[in-house]
Amino acid sequence: MIPLSWYLILAAALFCIGLYGVLARKNAVAILMGIELMLNAVNINLVAFWRYRTPEMIAGQAYAVMVFAVAAAEVAVGLALIISIYRRRSTIVADDIDMLKF
Repeated sequence: MIPLSWYLILAAALFCIGLYGVLARKNAVAILMGIELMLNAVNINLVAFWRYRTPEMIAGQAYAVMVFAVAAAEVAVGLALIISIYRRRSTIVADDIDMLKF
């Protein structure tokens, strides 16, 4: 059986990679991908703790499904906003997107 600490290390590494992607990237699509990596790290933690703490209850899996639903909604809304901004500004670089200027 794989120890819980391995899952936590994997999730921490995945979260750090996602955080780096959000903070260091200027492309809006890359920023969304970083957010998705961080949400997947949260899902790994939820399922790992569920498996090692209370496998007879379904709460951990239910929370993971809710996080998947939030991630899907975030991607749909985020990509719609990025497409709209690209059509208006012809760029998806986060530094160049200032909606107060016309």
